[in-house]
Amino acid sequence: MLAYRAARRFLSFSRFVSSSIPLRHLHQGAPRLDGNASIHPSAIIHPGAVLGKAVSVGPFCTVGSTARIGDGCELHPGCHVVGDTELGERCVVLSGAIVGADLPGRTIIGRNNVIGHYAVIGVKCQDLKYKPGDECFLIVGDNNEIREYTSIHRSSKSTEKTVIGDNNLIMGSCHIAHDCKIGKNNIFANNTLLAGHVVVEDYTHTAGSIVIHQFCHIGSYCFIGGGSVIAQDVPKYMMVSGDRAELRGLNLEGLRRHGFSSMEVRSMRSAYKKIFMPNDTQSDGIENRLSEVVKRFFMLFTVPDLTLNIYV
Repeated sequence: MLAYRAARRFLSFSRFVSSSIPLRHLHQGAPRLDGNASIHPSAIIHPGAVLGKAVSVGPFCTVGSTARIGDGCELHPGCHVVGDTELGERCVVLSGAIVGADLPGRTIIGRNNVIGHYAVIGVKCQDLKYKPGDECFLIVGDNNEIREYTSIHRSSKSTEKTVIGDNNLIMGSCHIAHDCKIGKNNIFANNTLLAGHVVVEDYTHTAGSIVIHQFCHIGSYCFIGGGSVIAQDVPKYMMVSGDRAELRGLNLEGLRRHGFSSMEVRSMRSAYKKIFMPNDTQSDGIENRLSEVVKRFFMLFTVPDLTLNIYV
C-alpha cells in the first residue's frame, strides 16, 4: 500500500512537471544568456543571473539573482550557485555542491576549477567575530580541484579576505576556515583542517587527517605527516609530524621533486644543522644563529619569521 501511494505521488508530480512551463520562467523576465546555453527545464535560474556562452545547467540546479556564470561552465544536477558569486570560465560544479551565500559580500571563483560533490564554498564563517551585515569575501584562483565534502568559508569581516591561489589539490573533507591565505601548487590530503587566519605558502604537501591551529604560518615546500597537530609556525623546506608536531628534518624528497640542485640541498642541510642542531650547548641564541646563516646562505635559504614559534 505504501509503495502504491508513493508511485501515485511520483506519477502525479511527473505529469505536473511535464505539463507545466519550465521552472526557470516562473519568475517574470528571463536570465541573461550569452550564446548557446543548455538549461534543464527543472533548473531554477533567477532573471537577474548572467550566464555565459555554452553553459550547461543540469536538473534541479539553482542560480541566484546576482550570480555570474562564465563561458563553458558545467553545473551538474542538484548544485547551487547563490548570492553575489562569480564563476570563471570552464568551471565544473558537481552534484550537491553549494557555492556562495545570500549574505553581504562576494565569492569569486577563477577559471578551470572543479568543485566536488557536496562541497560548500564561500559560505558564512564559523567565527564569533562575524557581525551580521558585514561584507565578507572569498577569492579562489585558477585550476584548483576542490574535492567532495570540502568546506571553504568567507572572511570574518569586511577588512579581510579568504584567499586560495592557483593549481591546488584540496582532497575530500578538508576544511579551510575564515581569513586563511593559501598559495599555489599545494596538496592537502583528506581531512586536512585549517583553523582561521592560517597562512600556507606554496608547494606544501599535507598527509591525511592533520590539524593546523589558528594563525599558524606554513612555509613553502613543507611536508606535514599524517595525523599531525600543528600548533606553531613551520619554516620553509621542513618535514614535521607528530602530536604536537616536531621537526623531522628537511623535506628532501619534496626538494628533489621540485628541482632543487644538490648544491642548494647541501646548503640547506648546513643551515639546518647550524640553526636547529648546534654542537655547543653554550652557543649563541637562535637569533644570532639565524643572522649567521643569513649571511652565509642569503641567496639559498631565506626563511621569514624563523625567530617566532620554532620547533626545537
